[in-house]
Amino acid sequence: MRRPPNHPRRTTTALAAAVVSAVVLTAVPASAATGGPGVGDPYFPDDGNPGYDVSHYDVRIGYDPARTDRLDGDTTVTARALTGLDRFGLDLKGFTVASVAVNGTPAKEFSRAGAHKLVITPARPVAKGSTFTVRVRYAGKPDAEGWHTLKSGGAYVAGEPHSATSWYPANDHPSDKATFALTATVPDGWTVVGNGLPGPESVKDGRRTFRWSEDKPMVTYASTVAIDRFTVHRGKTAAGTPVITAYSPEYVIDPDTEAEQTEILDFLTAKFGPYPFSSAGAIVVGAEKEPSDGSNALETQSRPTYGAMPFDASMVHENTHQWFGDSVSFKDWRDGCLAECFAQYAGQLWEEHKGADLDAGFYRSEVEDYRDDPSFWSVRLYDPGPGRELDGALYFKGSLMLHALRRTVGDEAFFRTLRTWTHDHAYGNASFRQFEALAAKVSGQDLRGFFSAWVDGTVIPAERYLYPGSLAGPAARH
Repeated sequence: MRRPPNHPRRTTTALAAAVVSAVVLTAVPASAATGGPGVGDPYFPDDGNPGYDVSHYDVRIGYDPARTDRLDGDTTVTARALTGLDRFGLDLKGFTVASVAVNGTPAKEFSRAGAHKLVITPARPVAKGSTFTVRVRYAGKPDAEGWHTLKSGGAYVAGEPHSATSWYPANDHPSDKATFALTATVPDGWTVVGNGLPGPESVKDGRRTFRWSEDKPMVTYASTVAIDRFTVHRGKTAAGTPVITAYSPEYVIDPDTEAEQTEILDFLTAKFGPYPFSSAGAIVVGAEKEPSDGSNALETQSRPTYGAMPFDASMVHENTHQWFGDSVSFKDWRDGCLAECFAQYAGQLWEEHKGADLDAGFYRSEVEDYRDDPSFWSVRLYDPGPGRELDGALYFKGSLMLHALRRTVGDEAFFRTLRTWTHDHAYGNASFRQFEALAAKVSGQDLRGFFSAWVDGTVIPAERYLYPGSLAGPAARH
């Protein structure tokens, strides 16, 4: 994910290593639920809408790199009404909305509210339990929170917690996942890359249309489009998954990096279970017209996006998210550890695979470096607080927590827990409290004290949790 600028990756060797009880979202009065306020996320209460469940997005856009201040959009959202809908909201930032139709009939009314709500009153109320469609036609300058213009005139989408609303209307909350189809038309000579697998291309009047489809449910922030004069390479993993990697023209493509990407995917599959999507790969984008702060790597589903040529730690991190964050997504933004703790620790697993001693070279050295730094231990891993949903603690304290858990329950139980987790919750949403329960069940241990100290604690864990199992010994201070 796009990392906080004040939390660079730490190193354990020469390479960088690059949440919740079962959540019941805050209840919203029926009159509000259909129109304005969102699903009641504790950190982003205005995001999403609780009145419906999206099953599919059909996003159609037109973009000309010669005119970077304009995107033409035509998006159809297919959803099921969870309550009767006299009106309802979609999330969309900016743009001029030309028309809205519900089930093919022009809406009675539509208006903008707050920072990102498109409030729609259908001509006829939508009945509870029914499937309905909403078609929105819009145009204008995409919002820079998610839409990034390249110096070449091309563009790409990446951003977390928010990016989707910068280019299409959505129920913009991780709890509502949906399949996704992209149709994008650009001048001939430019290439469009998206999530999932490519479909047929067509050319008309000097413009080329590209089609991409993701057939597994996706959180909105993991959807993407990238436009540039890409060079596209194709390969396969050991299991036969297509690997599609696109490079902006400024890069010299390294065959060793491509081979390592496939090696990493095979390694992660061995650790976490079958790769969850129909394709893999990367989008490596060129320099931005207005560079943003921090790293801009993001786990866009099936095809992570990188703002520079990726190296092994970044590829391990972003591809781990295909299992932890993309396939198994969290229920609300208190749960970021379900994505970041695991993706960061995967970097340690990769270093171990390459010969590193994690107990001494990673774990003990990190713990002792930060033993007397209260700020390092002060952020909870579950529910870190508004504005801290991507806090560095989830990466650094979180990866230590997972190694301590591994040493507490043993390798067999630890990795069986990870594979059970990715299998049982594939393509859905889960909470960190559910992970805690699964770890206890698989290991047969009472882990309440461990998780209380590491996940809910705001001070350094007690020694029995800090140096459990084989971590205890002469190198551990008691």
